[in-house]
Amino acid sequence: MKKIGLLFSLAAFSFLANAQDTTKHKLGDTLMLENIEITSIRAADKAPFTKTNLSKEQIAKVNLGQDLPFVLNQTPSVVVNSDAGNGVGYTGIHIRGTDASRINVTLNGIPYNDAESQGTYFVDIPDITSSVNSIQIERGVGTSSNGAGAFGATINLSTNEVNKEKYLELDNSYGSFNTWKNTLKVGTGLLANHFLIDARVSKISSDGYIDRATSDLKSLFFSAAYLDKKSSLRFNLISGKEKTYQAWYGVPESYLDTNRTYNPAGTEKPGAPYANETDNYIQTHYQLLYNHKVNSLFSYNIAAFLSRGKGYYEEYRADQAYSDYNLPDVINGSDTISSTDLIRRLWLDNYFYGSVFSLQYQKNKTHITFGGGWTQYDGKHYDIVTWAPQGFPADYTYFNKPAHKNDLNFYAKVMQSLGAGFTGFIDLQERFVKYKIDGFESHPDLSVTKNYSFFNPKAGISFNKKNFQTYLSFSVAAKEPNRDDFEAGVNQIPKPEILYDLELGVEKKNQLINYGATIYYMYYHNQLVNTGKINDVGSYTRTNAPVSYRAGVELQGDAIVAKWLNAFANLTLSQNKIKDFTEYVDNYDNGLQKQNVYHNTDISFSPDIIGAAGINFIPLKNAEINLQSKYVGRQYLDNTSHVSRSIDPYFVENVKFSYTLHQKTLKEVNFIFQVNNVFNKLYESNGYTYNYIYGGEFTVENYYYPMAGINFMAAINIKL
Repeated sequence: MKKIGLLFSLAAFSFLANAQDTTKHKLGDTLMLENIEITSIRAADKAPFTKTNLSKEQIAKVNLGQDLPFVLNQTPSVVVNSDAGNGVGYTGIHIRGTDASRINVTLNGIPYNDAESQGTYFVDIPDITSSVNSIQIERGVGTSSNGAGAFGATINLSTNEVNKEKYLELDNSYGSFNTWKNTLKVGTGLLANHFLIDARVSKISSDGYIDRATSDLKSLFFSAAYLDKKSSLRFNLISGKEKTYQAWYGVPESYLDTNRTYNPAGTEKPGAPYANETDNYIQTHYQLLYNHKVNSLFSYNIAAFLSRGKGYYEEYRADQAYSDYNLPDVINGSDTISSTDLIRRLWLDNYFYGSVFSLQYQKNKTHITFGGGWTQYDGKHYDIVTWAPQGFPADYTYFNKPAHKNDLNFYAKVMQSLGAGFTGFIDLQERFVKYKIDGFESHPDLSVTKNYSFFNPKAGISFNKKNFQTYLSFSVAAKEPNRDDFEAGVNQIPKPEILYDLELGVEKKNQLINYGATIYYMYYHNQLVNTGKINDVGSYTRTNAPVSYRAGVELQGDAIVAKWLNAFANLTLSQNKIKDFTEYVDNYDNGLQKQNVYHNTDISFSPDIIGAAGINFIPLKNAEINLQSKYVGRQYLDNTSHVSRSIDPYFVENVKFSYTLHQKTLKEVNFIFQVNNVFNKLYESNGYTYNYIYGGEFTVENYYYPMAGINFMAAINIKL
């Protein structure tokens, strides 16, 4: 890999050195440089929605190899977690307490959420942060247009920057737990005043903080574009390959004080843990985007895409009954053997494809957008036993069932200047979903076909004058259950969720001080929550809670105190409640479930307080010292508000030192040294709980995902 990277670097440098430099042309007059797909789905500056924008420069400052959620960790209302404990590999994100399955993510305007689980797995596109040139985070329903409805936030990623000048960048990081990040980026700049090519290759590896929680991540980014005065045509190829040792079972609570890096994965194997208890997945995105400006009034964009994913996770399972795999017991003389150890692979093989479009009209004070999208998901779920000492045919397939999902939506948006600084906004979306599942692993004969239609209106008004903005908006979003919810059985499939979101915000910006405040109220009807209830087919699935809500205030600000000192801070104070909640507890003594009724309980993983702050010192030219702080209040593992089933509050401090060197032969050399968790706080970022009655006693079993103590990352980034 290192030899290939070196050869690629030399070839790229030679190519760039001889490439035609056309940047002296008046590009703004001759080429279409704007991204219409961004303006069609993102909240504009005057739109009445709560948002945070991150520029390319801001992103680069925090990109040292950790997954994308950790890049967003200092933004308002964000809580992140990591299975491996150091932000590499499988990671998660909550915004305003809502998890990734309720966060609408787009990549260049194209839906990224998994069609079935509705979650986001950034481990499948490693180091995408190095190719992203802007990120917009919308909290609440926002302007989400493509993909599943946003039930807490939207994250819009864009890679379609027009790099007018040629470049070559080498980014290299090393840190604790043998963590490496090597990234090579190259761009031709504008060729023949019309063409450009950008490319990136990355490799990230880590042993992880948790035992055996290794990550081996590789990725490729390639983008080629043609631009003229009124049009742009771009092709993107984004591919990632990940191999991670499983660390998703968590650490038992009783181990936290004595062996907090314990990993139960692979320990069903006698003796040493199974060495290949791994998750393996390749995901490749093909995107073709066309933008065209018809005249001074009309413009449009259309994109076609294919996301191809294939992979499996492998596990060693002990004492498995042959009957569970539809095989007879093994007869050995007079002995009947009914179970065995085995190794199996659970495969996912899918295609996700479709098209999105938007048509825009803008004249004077009126901006109208009409758009929509169609997507199709074709997925195969199949499981194979690759080894067993006896009783199994070679590579025995014991489950093989497909699933299909079709999603169609249309929307119309109008933003109208009303005069005197006021702007009105209205957004009407109609979405149609058809989902067909031909069977589940535990219930292969259970088939489900469901059709949904959702109407999602949004409206608001804003006032903007002299760098001051205030806004008020109301939005509605509805969303279908996910794959696991459908396993409840035909007669117990939960209802769709509906969210009513009210946002009131105020912002003030000037050259030295920026500040803002947002008050929000998010009312849920039939929000899907975990209750522990066993359904008709014997599975645990989510249940509709008729009434629940999130209400809070988000405060944020930043200031340039002096030429050598600036700072920022944000704080979220909230209440997140379920009006009436019934917990179901397994009673192994009688085979039934005990019911416990609660009122006005806290929604799981929704801390009442989330805060972040940073101070940036500039002691001398080209040198910076950054202090970054994060506080997360108590998070409950379930919806009962029992402190015994919760994650303790934590405060973490990071320190980063950076120095930039400019030379004639090199454009820039950037040295970075970052110390994470400088106070060596022993804390957990995620977890789950399971409760049961056995022998007349009530038992609570909590599992947690510990984060690393004090650790470091060092980087040398070179721009040629």
